[in-house]
Amino acid sequence: MTEAPTPYEIDADTMTGGMRPIRQALIALGSNLGDRLQRIQGGVDAIGDTPEVQIVAVSSVYETDPVDSPPDSGAYLNAVILIDTTLTVHQLLDRALAIEDAFGRDRSVKNAPRTLDVDLIVVGQRVADDDKLTLPHPRAHERGFVLVPWLEVDPEGEIPGHGFVADIIGGVNTAGVRKREDLELIL
Repeated sequence: MTEAPTPYEIDADTMTGGMRPIRQALIALGSNLGDRLQRIQGGVDAIGDTPEVQIVAVSSVYETDPVDSPPDSGAYLNAVILIDTTLTVHQLLDRALAIEDAFGRDRSVKNAPRTLDVDLIVVGQRVADDDKLTLPHPRAHERGFVLVPWLEVDPEGEIPGHGFVADIIGGVNTAGVRKREDLELIL
């Protein structure tokens, strides 16, 4: 994944008139509470409605076994979205958190079941590790529920510091990742 679809492409900031690079980013969505498909579709819609964000591709829907979750956690529905954006990584993070909040995400218990999980996986080749954000997502290279749909929408996807998704996926357990042919997300 490159920093921009065309690395030298820039876009005018509508607020200041300044120029900012267009970055490609991957966002993962997951839900295992309530109407899971409706919640993920709502996440796709909310991301698509975000100024300075253009959805490039949406993966198929996958049903996945819970990972590192409390006992009796239900199966997740997962998908990923490939976007182009001129937003900064922290603006994207703020938007992801706001979307989760709008869908009633409870953060009181680590890895608890989720109404909607919206994770920034990569933003261009950006590497970050601060109080609010770690990029690339620290466990993306270990998660079949991220890698399988990512490979579908971006066969040349790359996780900075880990390599290409197509190479990484062979070493990851993907047995619990099942494509749901009967479910579809709409742009």
